[in-house]
Amino acid sequence: MSAESGVPTYRGKGGVWHKYNWEDYACQVAFIRDPQAVLDFHETRRRVLIDCLPHAGHELISDLEKSHENVWIITQNIDGMHQQAGSKNIVELHGSAWRLRCDHCEIVIDDHNPDHYKNWKCANDHWLRPDIIWFNDFLIPAITKKADEIISKSNLFISIGTSGVVWPAAGFPQIAKSNGATLIEINPEPSGQSDLYDHVFRGRASDMLNTILGKSN
Repeated sequence: MSAESGVPTYRGKGGVWHKYNWEDYACQVAFIRDPQAVLDFHETRRRVLIDCLPHAGHELISDLEKSHENVWIITQNIDGMHQQAGSKNIVELHGSAWRLRCDHCEIVIDDHNPDHYKNWKCANDHWLRPDIIWFNDFLIPAITKKADEIISKSNLFISIGTSGVVWPAAGFPQIAKSNGATLIEINPEPSGQSDLYDHVFRGRASDMLNTILGKSN
């Protein structure tokens, strides 16, 4: 969804994990081994987001949410683009690049400083880590439960730009299909679950969303 805004993908062509080893920067073991190196990496990634803005597709979804009831965004993105576009009903499966947390003190800190993290450590001198889901992390059960509940009641399910191989999100289309929802996939390339969808649109997110939603707004 956010690739059009200039946000690098993780698994797609030219994605982050084709250039960097996630075992060095995106897992708890790496953080324990060298927290400053991990935070430096994520701070660099976050600076990329400063220059990125929501595109027309984000705006279309935000407008749809404002004009229709029960429109929800369930996202694996951590960039906050949907919030910038004005959307409110958002379930962030993988957390947010704009939050830090201390697992020792069980606190979460919003940090929108565009230049650098305001603090590397909490008040009790524990290292803060990005409030995102890393490799080998478990998703927060309450968040996945909320996503399941929303999808199980849906009558329209639109998947945008996902690989279809990362669980539990990879199971969401089947939950929607079991409920009788119409499934639409928007993706420039076939995903691991394209065969499940009733309608498939190949192209940029903003163009395809305009084709599907433009008249609805």
